Amino acid sequence: MPQNEYIEESIRRHGRRFDHDERKRKKEARKVHKDAAFAQKVHGLKAKLYNKKRHAEKIQMKKTIKMHDEKNAKQKTDDAVPDGAVPAYLLDREGQQRAKVLSNMLKQKRKEKAGKWDVPLPKVRGIAEDEMFKVVRTGKSKSKSWKRMVTKPTFVGDGFTRKPPKYERFIRPMALRYKKANVTHPELKATFQLPIIGVKKNPQSPMYTQLGVLTKGTIVEVNVAELGLVTTGGKVLWGKYAQVTNNPENDGCINALLLV
Repeated sequence: MPQNEYIEESIRRHGRRFDHDERKRKKEARKVHKDAAFAQKVHGLKAKLYNKKRHAEKIQMKKTIKMHDEKNAKQKTDDAVPDGAVPAYLLDREGQQRAKVLSNMLKQKRKEKAGKWDVPLPKVRGIAEDEMFKVVRTGKSKSKSWKRMVTKPTFVGDGFTRKPPKYERFIRPMALRYKKANVTHPELKATFQLPIIGVKKNPQSPMYTQLGVLTKGTIVEVNVAELGLVTTGGKVLWGKYAQVTNNPENDGCINALLLV
């Protein structure tokens, strides 16, 4: 191993922290305020160089926003050329028609993407960390309290291997692990017991998504191969999203509604 690469080696061996993505997002959100404070304080040659760099960044950002904006653009067409003489001041407008920059197909895709998360339960009750985790005390005199036991049902994939118990920070009890869900198809009005593939999003926190915690409102991916659903192109679907509609810790099972 080359010198000074201990951090990279640690990430490769043990992975990142569970809240890495959340911390990164918050750091990026704070960066704007940090930059603004620095821009107000800096002076002299350093200020000139910094302002030049910021100016270039802003231009690039405006260009990107302009590209993504829906706006009316004029396009020349041969069909709309008028017959007969045209006044000089109208020559530059000859054969123009207004057209949308974004095609209908792109708009349709955007609508589908936006409508993908029209879920049966748009709002759920927040769960406090004390309710989600139980503090597990360790050490000879039980003085260490960095371990946590998850008190809610979880989904753990088949390929999961536990860390050595000494180093395991989050304990997911075997008795609270689920592999199947009772999924109701809203159009067929029928319920099927389907295997869970993974947890797509837990509305409580990204960390709970990573841990695979199943609470009310969680979006899970289920295997729908046995239902025989096909796409418009004729391909067989095997993975679809469903939202958990009950409190699994109270009922002892997972009830979900398929998102169609």
